[in-house]
Amino acid sequence: MTNPEAPSPEEPAELRRRYREERERRVRPDGARQYLAPHAEFGYYADDPYASATGEREPLRDRVDVAVVGGGFGGILAGARLRQQGVGRVRVLEKGGGFGGTWYWNRYPGIHCDIESHVYLPLLDETGYVPEWKYSPGEEIRRHAVRIAEKFDLFADALFSTSVTSLTWGETSQAWIVRTDRGDEFRATYVITATGTLTELKLPGIPGIERFKGHTFHTSRWDYAYTGGTPDGGLTGLAGKRVGVVGTGATGVQVVPKLAEDAGHLYVFQRTPSSVDVRANRRTTARDVGADREGWARERRDNFLRIVSGEPVEEDLVADRWTASAGLLEKLLPSFRRPEDRRAFESAYEVADAAKMNEIRARVERIVADADTAEKLKPWYRYACKRPTFSDTYLQAFNRDNVTLVDTADTHGIERMTERGVVVDGTEYELDCLIFATGFSVGVSGVHSGKLPVHGRDGVELLQALRQRGPRSLHGFTRNGFPNLIQLGAGQSASSVNFTHVLDEHAVHAAALVAAAEARDAVIEPSREAEDAWLAVMAEDAPDHEWFHAECTPGYYNGEGRGRPNGPHAYPHGAVAFHDLLERWREGSMDDVLKAGRAS
Repeated sequence: MTNPEAPSPEEPAELRRRYREERERRVRPDGARQYLAPHAEFGYYADDPYASATGEREPLRDRVDVAVVGGGFGGILAGARLRQQGVGRVRVLEKGGGFGGTWYWNRYPGIHCDIESHVYLPLLDETGYVPEWKYSPGEEIRRHAVRIAEKFDLFADALFSTSVTSLTWGETSQAWIVRTDRGDEFRATYVITATGTLTELKLPGIPGIERFKGHTFHTSRWDYAYTGGTPDGGLTGLAGKRVGVVGTGATGVQVVPKLAEDAGHLYVFQRTPSSVDVRANRRTTARDVGADREGWARERRDNFLRIVSGEPVEEDLVADRWTASAGLLEKLLPSFRRPEDRRAFESAYEVADAAKMNEIRARVERIVADADTAEKLKPWYRYACKRPTFSDTYLQAFNRDNVTLVDTADTHGIERMTERGVVVDGTEYELDCLIFATGFSVGVSGVHSGKLPVHGRDGVELLQALRQRGPRSLHGFTRNGFPNLIQLGAGQSASSVNFTHVLDEHAVHAAALVAAAEARDAVIEPSREAEDAWLAVMAEDAPDHEWFHAECTPGYYNGEGRGRPNGPHAYPHGAVAFHDLLERWREGSMDDVLKAGRAS
């Protein structure tokens, strides 16, 4: 059968022209500077609306084995894997009021995971839990984070509503001095930072944003006191109100249908449309996923990772739109593939990409009744330019009489805000409430933003070292000059669209490092030579995807249209190969990172 979306021989060239044209409509000279951080006069946007009143407590002055900075899945998994290694005092510090990280903060209506829950939720085998949905709602995910923390006794020493303000290596004590905003100053033999990639919310730097007299909030701090309802909907507080939402990425795609159900009128302000594929969410049973077998979840998770990493498999266990389109992720996630005839590969890749995006655009045309609205909702860029989204209700929402799409591409976003609303292309849209679905500053954690200063040997500051020496590490986890400091989710490792799988592999590795150091009475610190060797591995066979992302529409993958930073940032052969490499390395001597002779 002929694929109706298959491009003609002339179409790829025409699409390249159209993609560049649409890209230029959206590129801004200020790049990532178009966003505001929730500091100073905008600091209230980052307040925690979910925590109960923070009770007073005495500052801590004790010593623990491991301090884990961050209570999201990275920190929880680190704690769980440390427990499995027999580590005693593990203290997790979290600025939020509970465990969950991204899933603690994000509780907006309609929130679900876009990765199948049976591969996304970690430690399912260990906890005996089988998710209720193919794609879990946010509350199910948050509850699972709590479930893991309870099983591995992480609540006992945890500090919530507490931000770490500095980490300083003490040479005499051979421990890290951990200071917090609650007056704590305790010591930890090891520190694991799990501060995540989605922690610092961002706001659009719209001129006059401070003038608006209506109600505003960010989706990661949903104001149910104003909207009423729950993550399942029923936002009765929005009845009769004019509501605006800024942002049409993964969050916007999920929240818009719920807002459309209850708002008097909803205005969706869009700069770049997402690619919106079929989700087909449904309830699942243990039988559906083979949960009657020991190790079923690990098998399913590994199968998914192999497919999206470009590795061969005999069977696709997940069988969703991620795995069906996995071949198009090659520009996003480095894989083992190194075709001899690169030109032929790129040509075939472009044709497959065009067919997929034609399918996405045809879906918009089939669903959205108004032709002008449908045209504005069509994504004109390559598949791997932006993270794909999935929904069976988003496009349908634009068929409602109370929903208006406001395209802001030609004005590069909202022009300005007034006391009454927002202005786009000279038209003022009066609003009672404006919601920012503008996401997070990806990869900007406290450690890398400077909000959490880290001082290693001789008082050397980590950010200063990175500026002077460049991004040096061993496997992305440890750095010379920063003893017993392990960073999860950092660069120079490997990633995947299923980030919890990556975090779990990182947690296993971090716990193994701590256990080995304890067994040898050693300090964890790689030599400069070990770092040099890893940099050479990173550089060898590093794929050149800069040209691809330079052609993409602006987004966080390409620095808002400015291309990716120079230099190797990910292991060039993909996550499966990286995890295998770490396992083989751990089975060896670990001499590259362990220094004998730790002081007592």
